[in-house]
Amino acid sequence: MKFSINREQLLKPLQQVAAVVEKRQTLPVLSNVLLEVGDGQLSMTGTDLELELVARLPLEGELEPGETTVPARKLVDIAKSLPAEADIRFEVDGERMLVRSGRSRFTLSTLPASEFPNLEDAAAGSSLEMKPDMLRSLIDRTAFSMAQQDVRYYLNGMLFELKPGRLRAVATDGHRLALCDAELDSPVEEASVILPRKGVMELSRILGDTGEAARLTIGRNHVRIVVGAITFTSKLVDGKFPEYDRVIPKEGSRKVVADRETLRQALARVAILSNEKYRGVRVQLSEGSLRIVANNPEQEEAEEEVSVDFNGSPLEIGFNVSYLLDVLNTMGGTQAELEMGDSNSSALVFDPESKAAVYVVMPMRL
Repeated sequence: MKFSINREQLLKPLQQVAAVVEKRQTLPVLSNVLLEVGDGQLSMTGTDLELELVARLPLEGELEPGETTVPARKLVDIAKSLPAEADIRFEVDGERMLVRSGRSRFTLSTLPASEFPNLEDAAAGSSLEMKPDMLRSLIDRTAFSMAQQDVRYYLNGMLFELKPGRLRAVATDGHRLALCDAELDSPVEEASVILPRKGVMELSRILGDTGEAARLTIGRNHVRIVVGAITFTSKLVDGKFPEYDRVIPKEGSRKVVADRETLRQALARVAILSNEKYRGVRVQLSEGSLRIVANNPEQEEAEEEVSVDFNGSPLEIGFNVSYLLDVLNTMGGTQAELEMGDSNSSALVFDPESKAAVYVVMPMRL
């Protein structure tokens, strides 16, 4: 196997592929990236057995087809350390790969490509094309609500729900919920799958780097997204996502409209003196005013008052201030609307000008 490639052409796709590779692996070959040369292109594959990322790059000049695997992190570090616009020559010599550029020369150990695991081909399923920025927006507006290491493993991921005319993303950790819809032009088969947390985060990174259309295929066990020269495949979480519709409060009796940035800043200031462990704040609602109070075990207290559009009956309710800040930081628009019932009911938060994304935050007892 032999080929040459420019550093700038190689580096970014190689970093994307290597990001999937875990640092600590039980199988040595899983620390490697699979390199395949043939049909005038280089194919690079990284996997952790749950996710697989393949990048394909066109090659020019002299090349010999072949395949091998080399340590992913070391190859990335070598490419990063070389001068900009450098040409890099790769050649397999027995069980070693020689990497040359200018006066630099590196010899990397290899493992046979036959040992590299292959995620089974995703079976055909619901398929659609959409703009990458639309798909990334769905992820970025909901991902913060995913659980991180919950024993309810199906919460450590994001629900993607295909219905006629729309794709919906839903994430919840049991204390808050984020939901976002994107309208689709083309007809699709209905599907409902859970993408694992790591897959969601890697996908968001990939989608931020391209303007080409993304092709999304949802199978029974896998989801596959092809965008430009990158093919992303992820196993799905085998579990049943909660019936999220049941926790979305119906129209609350109290509707509050506030300037989003003013409210966000007030909450951020009050959060400084909230209990570091529980992060609770008291929200006191009265006509035209929303008062936020926090205190901590050191008997310190913070208080803010924000002018709001509200003329209902007074209410006092507790919230985790971090959850409210996450929502307000993620939302676009200049205003935020909160719908609340009583002190034991969840609050619904959304942009009054666009209900594409809605957020549910459960109350806290203080």
